[in-house]
Amino acid sequence: MQLLVIRHAIAEDRETFTGGDDAERPLTTKGRRRMQAGVRGLKTVVRKIDLLASSPLLRARQTADIVARAYRRVPRVEVAELSPGAAPEVFVGWLAGQAEHQVVAAVGHEPTLSEFVSWLIAGRTESGLELKKGGTCLVDFPGPVAAGKGVLQWVLTPGQLRKLGG
Repeated sequence: MQLLVIRHAIAEDRETFTGGDDAERPLTTKGRRRMQAGVRGLKTVVRKIDLLASSPLLRARQTADIVARAYRRVPRVEVAELSPGAAPEVFVGWLAGQAEHQVVAAVGHEPTLSEFVSWLIAGRTESGLELKKGGTCLVDFPGPVAAGKGVLQWVLTPGQLRKLGG
């Protein structure tokens, strides 16, 4: 299995958002536009996604909407295990249950995503990795999904994705 980890695109600023609950903070117009351009580049390196999972927070769902439009007919699920502050062990348990899929994409939040990736490749949550908003990385599992068993294949910034997309 391969895990495509995607950080949500640029959202309204937390400090100035007046819409109430942080879970309802939406993407900005700039964030949507940049993510659409980035997904065109993502499709040059990841041709197919078998399952698209997102955090239940609005900005992650909106980012997943953009990804889903580019990868037509990809099944989607909202996964509480991708919420900010979720435990890596719980996410690994969910991911291990998706073994029938070749490529699973997960849209979520920092620093939780970096902790997940570190847990998957090193078995620890301390991470030197930080995904920029709209950035992505690919983790490969040559065998069963488990902590410390993933292999980081690549990390791409949003700018690199946009360049790949032309």
